[in-house]
Amino acid sequence: MLDRVFDVYTQVDGSTEQSRGGLGIGLTLVRRLVGMHGGTVEARCDGPDKGSEFLVRLPLVPPPHELPPKGDGPISKALSGCRILVVDDNKDSADSLGELLGLKGNEVRTAYDGLEAVEVAEAFRPELVLLDIGLPKLNGYEVAGRIREQPWGRDAILVALTGRGQDEDRRRSREAGFNLHVVKPLELAALEKLLVGLQSSPT
Repeated sequence: MLDRVFDVYTQVDGSTEQSRGGLGIGLTLVRRLVGMHGGTVEARCDGPDKGSEFLVRLPLVPPPHELPPKGDGPISKALSGCRILVVDDNKDSADSLGELLGLKGNEVRTAYDGLEAVEVAEAFRPELVLLDIGLPKLNGYEVAGRIREQPWGRDAILVALTGRGQDEDRRRSREAGFNLHVVKPLELAALEKLLVGLQSSPT
């Protein structure tokens, strides 16, 4: 598990770990926070029942005249400084994804069913909506349709989040007004690349 332990939602199997609960995002947050400071984190373990060691390396801050310019490429901006609505009937998943996006400097709202999603979207008017398809009250296709009916919603980027990735599923998402179709579990790095490609493609 050493090469996967920092992946989001990853948990080591075993009754001891599972009994403690958790979402499997703690180490992902650690890696992201350390990375924001230009550092690295490494996990070490000599085997079962021998404990684990986590080594964090942080650089010394150079004098101001030596500081490199901040990255301003499209990927660095794809998921930063946006108004984002996360919609998922799994409250833990929605909240944890919202926290991760918040760490990147976004303003985030969450909703847990289709009707709530429509109401929150109308008040918040997000630029990006990460929308689960299998929702109670209104499904994701219906929510997307209602958002697209609004003048403010025509330019929003809608991303379908679903466990289904067949051609028919992707076709249905396009017809409902989604810009992107992403199969769970969501990886933020992959989503950033998709958004960059979407923003750079001709309209």
